[in-house]
Amino acid sequence: MERWRYHSGPRTLAPLLRERWDVLWRGSGFGRTLLLRRATAAVLVGVAAVLALTPGTGSAVAVVVATRDLAPGTVLQANEVTMRGLPAPVVPDGAARTPTTVLGRTLAAPVRRGEPFTDVRLTGPELARTVPVGPDAVSVPLRLADPDVAALLRPGATVDVVTVGERQDEPVVLARSARVLAVLEAGPRTGTRDGRLVLVALDPVAATRVAAASLSQTLTVTLH
Repeated sequence: MERWRYHSGPRTLAPLLRERWDVLWRGSGFGRTLLLRRATAAVLVGVAAVLALTPGTGSAVAVVVATRDLAPGTVLQANEVTMRGLPAPVVPDGAARTPTTVLGRTLAAPVRRGEPFTDVRLTGPELARTVPVGPDAVSVPLRLADPDVAALLRPGATVDVVTVGERQDEPVVLARSARVLAVLEAGPRTGTRDGRLVLVALDPVAATRVAAASLSQTLTVTLH
């Protein structure tokens, strides 16, 4: 019986791998288990490599985030913002992509350290359009005659803006159904002097009337 077979030429890698596979597969149960584990690991490594090379998968998007906890009413300075890369699927809509879009603007809501700045966290037309006042709604800051009233207000509340008429017993309603956008903290950084500013959304006509009255008259609000 011929026990050995001699090869006249060099052996290729494929037959060697097949022979190695046959030896392990026909061997003990432990050998088969080890072989299956190695094969599974190789498949997982291959899948991970494919996912890593797939365009858009795991790619980072640079957004502007807060360097510390910030209160509403804060006027953003350079030392309070930084850039950070976030996975594209978790970047919120309206996230700021460059510091120049947020510097000098006022926060309408609190922001946590590391949280991205979005358009609705900042005072401006984008914030006014988030409430159901109308597509042309604009925001107006109010300094109320009684600062304690501001403590009762929350974003989303509906109020009427009231002032004193020619007679003390005849109040005048300047605007109805204004929506509170933000209640800004008092302090030197916010520009407030005598208490907290309240930012409300109104249609353009009512907003102009309220803004003009605030220059010479005391204002307050009634809650719905």
